This record gives sequence, C-alpha cells and structure tokens, in this order.
Amino acid sequence: MLKGILAISGQRGLFKLVSQAKNSIIVESLIDGKRMPAYATSRISALEDISIYTEEEDVKLSDVFKAIYEKENGGEAINPKSSGNELKGYFESILPEYDKDRVYVSDIKKVLTWYNLLLEKEMIDPNAVDEEETEEAATED
Repeated sequence: MLKGILAISGQRGLFKLVSQAKNSIIVESLIDGKRMPAYATSRISALEDISIYTEEEDVKLSDVFKAIYEKENGGEAINPKSSGNELKGYFESILPEYDKDRVYVSDIKKVLTWYNLLLEKEMIDPNAVDEEETEEAATED
C-alpha cells in the first residue's frame, strides 16, 4: 500500500519514487505532480518503514491508516488543523495504546494529513496490507 511513497524533510506533502539518478532519486509530488530530484542530504523516509510508538510494540503506519479507513468507512480523517485535544482524542480512538509521551500532536497532524492525501489520490487500499502479510507468511512457511 505504501511502497514507493516517500516523505522528504522540509518538503510539503508526499512523493512517489519515480526513478534513480546518478547521485539522487527522482520523485513526483502527490500534491501537484511535479517531478524533482531528491538528494541523499535530504532526510527521506519511506512511509512503509515508519511506525508509531505504542505502550507495547510499535505499529506500522499502514496499520494505522487501515484503522482510520475502517473508522471512517473509507472516508476522510478528522481535519489535521483541529485542536490538539481533538487530535489526541481522535488518535486514541483509532490507536488506544499509542504512547502519549512519544507521539506528539505534530506527528498526529502529519499522519492525518498523509492519510487524507493518499485517500484523495485513491492510494489507500485496506486490503493491500492483508495481501502483503499473506505474501510474507507464505514465504516464511
């Protein structure tokens, strides 16, 4: 579901990996479709590698997106510009065990903004997570 989707520090929105260049990668903005190089000096995070801290073990971002999708019946999440208390309450309703000391309101805003953007671009498929897990389970056996 999140394969090839990147967040780049200092850049608004999310990016899709297009190709590799000699000393950079070429990414395409999901917001306006513009392509640009991203260099190793930029902090680039693949969404599939991001997890949310919880009291137990960390939860993959794709699982958080799936929980939001189910809560909203495939609709948009709460507005990321809502008050801090509203955002915390909403996040707790989708991930009750999230670590309130290590997950900041800014993190919640980012997750909700990303979710809404991916939903708008029809890139959220809650079944894709199950398929990935099924493939992983098959290769382990």
